[in-house]
Amino acid sequence: METHQTEGKSIQTVDNNKVNFSYTSAQDAVHFCYESINNSCYKESRPAYFPPLLYAITWTVILMTIFGNLLVIISISHFKQLHTPTNYLILSLAVTDLLMGGFVMPPIMSQFIDSCWYYGEFFCKFYLGTVIMLCTASIIHLSVISLDRYYAVCFPLSYKAFVTVSVTVYFILSSWILSALTGYIIIFFELNIKGIEHIYRNRCIGNCILVQNEASGLVSSLLSFYIPGFIMICIYVKIFRVAKRQAKSIKDLSQHIQTNEQKKDAALQRKETKAAKTLAIVLGVFLFCWLPFFLCNIINPILNHPAPPVTTDVLACIGYMNSTFNPLVYGFFYSWFRKCLKIIALGKIFKADSSRTKLFSD
Repeated sequence: METHQTEGKSIQTVDNNKVNFSYTSAQDAVHFCYESINNSCYKESRPAYFPPLLYAITWTVILMTIFGNLLVIISISHFKQLHTPTNYLILSLAVTDLLMGGFVMPPIMSQFIDSCWYYGEFFCKFYLGTVIMLCTASIIHLSVISLDRYYAVCFPLSYKAFVTVSVTVYFILSSWILSALTGYIIIFFELNIKGIEHIYRNRCIGNCILVQNEASGLVSSLLSFYIPGFIMICIYVKIFRVAKRQAKSIKDLSQHIQTNEQKKDAALQRKETKAAKTLAIVLGVFLFCWLPFFLCNIINPILNHPAPPVTTDVLACIGYMNSTFNPLVYGFFYSWFRKCLKIIALGKIFKADSSRTKLFSD
């Protein structure tokens, strides 16, 4: 227990969260998120330059995330040549990244900078449910994309017959429904705090963090990150082994006279393998950004939650940055995306029949 003197108040803190007030003489100024509410969280003191600087940085990141993913969505939606099952999955993944940038990032970065949550208890629950929904949707989309690439590279002859647009749309809708149910049921039914309700109830007013018991932290991390991440890594290893064998056979075949059909098949195999490499990089960026958070998600409940809220906020912000990086990966590795950006920037997208623009050779 600590005691601090303020102007007319003495503040006693219990467990670094709960705050009780009693009026005494004043010495040091201490501020709270809600000055008129008992059990309010401390509002940490910041240097004068700190909030404007961080707000400038964070809003730059937020705007990059929003506009980058919006460009991906517009490109795939508008240009008919991009209307393929794989690109529909990328479009849906870009929607999750857009929501991360437009809905999730602003409140959490505001809390990180101001050290306070000003949006109320209900919105906090809705916000946390949405975070879980979007993270779950991202991992499901990446899983389906890895399976899509597996069939495209390993079973190229049956790929188009098996992976159709209707099948892809079904998987997309199912992933969103499953993700929404997972996120909002966990938070609004308080499955994450069973057995540790006292920690959740006694927290100070003015922060919004995801509190999880040991079972919830372990199960959610395994199901939402570690298990699917490990499976996807294994799938991509298998893909690249098959692609390596295919590349050798193509090289051997190139030493002999090829028919037009053989040349077309070889070009298609190279195209599918290149797409798999790009999407494997997308997966790698996802795992890299979210690994610190999910390590903390397992360790923190086991050690009885020693990590301060600011640590969780920082690790979450690193994870959210994955949504900023994805459009940069597309721009760096996809020539069609760079061409789309040029068409959009020059306003050519508004011309008649621009949707039929040829972005790459089939």
